[in-house]
Amino acid sequence: QVTLVESGGGLVQAGGSLRLSCEASISISTINYMSWHRQAQGKERELVAGITDGGYTNYADSVKGRFTISRDNAKNTVYLQMSGLKPDDTAIYYCKTHHPYWGRGTQVTVSS
Repeated sequence: QVTLVESGGGLVQAGGSLRLSCEASISISTINYMSWHRQAQGKERELVAGITDGGYTNYADSVKGRFTISRDNAKNTVYLQMSGLKPDDTAIYYCKTHHPYWGRGTQVTVSS
């Protein structure tokens, strides 16, 4: 069993930045792939970004150039640095492992 706890969400104006954190209950060096997903109201959950244990990353086209995923194995934490935020980025953001285990999510709201 792996517990994931997301934090860092909040309310921000368009163009602003936030950094989300996802802390795992186990050493993330043992987790092959971790990812961030989001679900806006009335929409399906979608992949935002992912990172392998080797540091390879992938991003949804809608966030490329604005979001950066990273991992700190020493802190068992994966981050999502978000900049240039848009109202369309408003959603609940979830952390996930490849197993899969999911966190409970953190709300991000971007005002126009």
